[in-house]
Amino acid sequence: MSKDIKNKNLYYLSELKDYKIAGGYPDIRGWVVRDADKRVVGKVDNLLINKNLDRVVYVDVEVDQTIIDSRHDPYGKPADPEIKEFVNKDGQNHVIVPIGLVELEEDEKYIYTSRITHQTFAETKRIERGANPDRHYEETVLSSYNRPSSVEKEDEHLQRRKEEEYADKPISEQREGKIIDDENDRRDRHSKAHYADDEFYEREEFDGANFRKRN
Repeated sequence: MSKDIKNKNLYYLSELKDYKIAGGYPDIRGWVVRDADKRVVGKVDNLLINKNLDRVVYVDVEVDQTIIDSRHDPYGKPADPEIKEFVNKDGQNHVIVPIGLVELEEDEKYIYTSRITHQTFAETKRIERGANPDRHYEETVLSSYNRPSSVEKEDEHLQRRKEEEYADKPISEQREGKIIDDENDRRDRHSKAHYADDEFYEREEFDGANFRKRN
């Protein structure tokens, strides 16, 4: 976690005295947070703002005790079992959720995500309240939330089989669709490249369209 306050990228709304919730938008702080199965996973404690973009990019969630009690190891823990620094510690009871992954239920005053399950929340690396998330932590959280489901893993298995069958074909039969394959390769290389600050938050996970202004 970053300790360099001067170069920090994200600010909690409560830190920014000149910032407030815009008129017509609900202040979701204190609202319950539910997972894809509408199971309670915590409550909104704060909002994280990227000052360069002047917009909210994360919901800061104080996680429910059921997640802490489950004691799952965080996703992405080091391969070396002797390395323990990636284990969630006492006092680390917050996670950040990209604004584009949550939706509002204004009548009952809760937010929910249709893409993240209770177990995924339990396996996500947590932080202490008020910690300064750095880019490494952001990427760790995103990789945890974007893990493929069992169905997607099966689809990946089928795709690999198709690719193996394709590789066994004569070159003349492989040419069809080559331009599309090359374009996909370029996109894959681009997606794996290091994101600049502005580009990082252009990902779909940060599209806050679900937070629509009230009439």
